[in-house]
Amino acid sequence: MAFNIYNYINNMAKTTTKGTKSAKTIKAAKVAKTAKAAKAAKAVKSVKSTKKAVTGKLDFATTSKEELIKTFAQSEGDTGSPEIQVALLTQRILLLQGHLKGHKKDNHSRRGLLQMVGKRRRLLEYLKKTDVDRYQVMLKAIDMSK
Repeated sequence: MAFNIYNYINNMAKTTTKGTKSAKTIKAAKVAKTAKAAKAAKAVKSVKSTKKAVTGKLDFATTSKEELIKTFAQSEGDTGSPEIQVALLTQRILLLQGHLKGHKKDNHSRRGLLQMVGKRRRLLEYLKKTDVDRYQVMLKAIDMSK
């Protein structure tokens, strides 16, 4: 079982004497406060790094998958954040749009395109609900306006 700071604090609070806080409880509260601050700072830093990485318009047609993942990763080893998923879907959507221009009657591929567009829309809606700054950065990166 992984260490959970909040459970640790609650257990420490239960073991203290009535009405008085022990040094351990106070220290645990400080640790929790700094952990929350570090998490918030990391989130702000990730938005700033994504903004720096996505200052210009990206050419999704020529950019490799690995480059997109590096550009939009929130942390090292991140491959599943909404930003990365949206970027990869955008790349596939643009490639499929090019295919459909030459193959107008390919309805099976058209259905796949519509599914990808729907999935990207849902991911963007999720991003909008959770973090508006990251959502705005992503809209600029994929050159969409809403």
